[in-house]
Amino acid sequence: MIQRLIKRLFGPGIKPKTLPNLPVHIAIIMDGNGRWAQKRGLPRIAGHRVGLESIRSAIKTCARLGIKYLTVYAFSTENWARPKEEVSFLMNLVLESLDREIEELSAKGVRIRFLGRISDMETKIREKVSAAMKKTGNNTGLNLQIMLNYGGRAEITDAINRLIGEKQPQQKVSETDIGDRLYTAGIPDPDLLIRTGGDLRVSNFMLWQIAYSEIYVTRTLWPDFREKEMQKALEDYSSRSRRFGGL
Repeated sequence: MIQRLIKRLFGPGIKPKTLPNLPVHIAIIMDGNGRWAQKRGLPRIAGHRVGLESIRSAIKTCARLGIKYLTVYAFSTENWARPKEEVSFLMNLVLESLDREIEELSAKGVRIRFLGRISDMETKIREKVSAAMKKTGNNTGLNLQIMLNYGGRAEITDAINRLIGEKQPQQKVSETDIGDRLYTAGIPDPDLLIRTGGDLRVSNFMLWQIAYSEIYVTRTLWPDFREKEMQKALEDYSSRSRRFGGL
């Protein structure tokens, strides 16, 4: 019964039994939208729109495989330096995508969380984001974290400032104290960090949380990262031995 329901909702695809060692949490730096468009003589914004299909594919694949957490890097604190037209398009794309996708995602049990300096966003973004999180807050399927106006350094800075306001001066600060005040408090650290587009850097993404994440970099640009590419990443992850500093 459950398997028939999963197949009806998500269709055929990667089978869990072919990947014996699956991550609990996958985080993705979705890089290459602009380059994908430029290679085709299209404006950069065309790549962002096609990249949405790759997000949908990642969500469906993770949900089908029973992966509990998926975190995607949608817009960084540094992305505000991009041309105003591109930033405006990206913000409108967030609004448009929520309007179009929220009902289906909620029906499939996806819980959505937007993490970052959301309070600094425009009112219409804050309201839409808040409504999406409220609507899906009780869902128990895939946990989808969308990093918006996010930076790893900003997150750690915000956590420390919370601590300054809460701790007595003589008290020592522990790693747990900091972890409990990150945007991702209560969410396990990523097991697998995927970066598309080929660049070998983490771009200020989840700096605290990826301390022991397995990193997979592919030259595939994000709009072309669909289920077959996800399977390559999961197969590579399954072949690794994680020691967390031990033997």
